[in-house]
Amino acid sequence: MSDSTPPTLLFVIGPAAVGKMTVGGAIAERTGFKLFHNHLTIEPLLRLFPYESPQFQRLNHDFREQIFAEAAASDLPGLVFTLVWDFDDPDDAALVERYAAPFRARGARVLFLELSADQSVRLERNAGETRLAEKASKRDLEWSNANLVGMDGTMRLNSVDDFAHLPGAHLLVDNTRLEPDEVARRAVEHFELV
Repeated sequence: MSDSTPPTLLFVIGPAAVGKMTVGGAIAERTGFKLFHNHLTIEPLLRLFPYESPQFQRLNHDFREQIFAEAAASDLPGLVFTLVWDFDDPDDAALVERYAAPFRARGARVLFLELSADQSVRLERNAGETRLAEKASKRDLEWSNANLVGMDGTMRLNSVDDFAHLPGAHLLVDNTRLEPDEVARRAVEHFELV
């Protein structure tokens, strides 16, 4: 384990196709943090197991927890992790806490950049070239668009007062009309990441 300043963990959260991976990449470029978008574990496992299978779920979470543990113990300046979080699902909150635990154990900063955008804009972004290149499972746009709309209808994907107990550790940005670099600039400035 490194004795240096512990790496920062920045969660970039929000609904599907809101721009988490793109904004996370822009933050990584500005800070030297490493981007770990959620599909880095999802896509390889989907080649082997269906998403809802016990094998997929177990391996996906095991791989991620190992990556978080290693990153927290490393000399990285920080890690950006993207995910969709259902704020009405206590299992999602518990999962986020498990991922953050090795960072918190080292006294690291754990931060939350939350993105929101109009559904119509997210449906356009859902077909974006970078998104489809990184996320093969999203290339069936008929299914992917229906999944996006379905998630919006059944899950609470943006917070209300969920971060009131973490002043300064949360930033909400409506990026409906903002470029990723502008969102990254705001986040880096707000969280004082450089």
